[in-house]
Amino acid sequence: MEFGLLLPAGQAQLEAGGTPRALVALAREAERLGFASIWAGDSLSRPRIEPLTLLTAVAQATERVTVGTAVLLPANRNPVQVAMTLASLDLMSEGRLVVGVGAGFPGFSEPEFDLAGVEFRTRFSHLDDVVALWRELWTGEPRSFRGKVLHYDWLPPAVRPARPGGPPIWLGGATPAALRRTAAHYDGWLPYPPDPADYASGLATIRAATDRAITPSLFFTGYVDPDVRRGRQVLETYAKATYRRPLSVISTIQATATGSVDEVAEAIRRYAGAEHVLPRVGSIEPGAVERQLPLLAEVIAKTVGAGT
Repeated sequence: MEFGLLLPAGQAQLEAGGTPRALVALAREAERLGFASIWAGDSLSRPRIEPLTLLTAVAQATERVTVGTAVLLPANRNPVQVAMTLASLDLMSEGRLVVGVGAGFPGFSEPEFDLAGVEFRTRFSHLDDVVALWRELWTGEPRSFRGKVLHYDWLPPAVRPARPGGPPIWLGGATPAALRRTAAHYDGWLPYPPDPADYASGLATIRAATDRAITPSLFFTGYVDPDVRRGRQVLETYAKATYRRPLSVISTIQATATGSVDEVAEAIRRYAGAEHVLPRVGSIEPGAVERQLPLLAEVIAKTVGAGT
């Protein structure tokens, strides 16, 4: 099992005293502590440092960590232009890029799709078309593309990424349709189900549907604090600042955990089969992620040690 870190690049964290330069320093420190990957989120409705820009800076400041999007919303960008940007980032990172992608979440993402001019009702077909287009651009020089919803009669020559075929693409989502699409088209699975049993069931469904090697990963929001009540208060503030919804709602959608190092490690171990765990520190307090980072390193040691 490997662990990553989602950088606190949202407006709420920046308003609480964070800076873009501090995010890069945080990535370097996470690499020093043994984290395997550094990630950045994407949103139009929840302002944040643009993830591909941020990850380019991180790639130049680090040496070995994977850099990834958790998750990129391709609907927000021109698909041909972002194919060039991702290939460029893969080159700049010397092949360390993983592209997590998603199709938005009902009740949250509709305004973003409206702003981008993409039909929310066709979001899954649009996402699959975009990914197929990227791969065609990265592996050859297609002159046209005909997908379910995307049609191009002319395409320019593309920048080739560092790795043949391009960076791995992981799908975020755990609906039955997302499981089928992960098995058929994607290189990894990046869900955040609050119930470990749902994770196990989803992973079993994917593995039964394909012989391809697919990386099972897990996204979760956590805060290490032996005082569980205080930890939940921190997560409550984070949920309201980030999503404008209480923790009682967010925790039914996303995996969350608080408690001591041992308790958080145990919560992670319950997600059997996860090979890459991507924690996000659920706090907007100034300096919270810097203070939590060594505690998360202890969580990693406890979790990995228990599995050996």
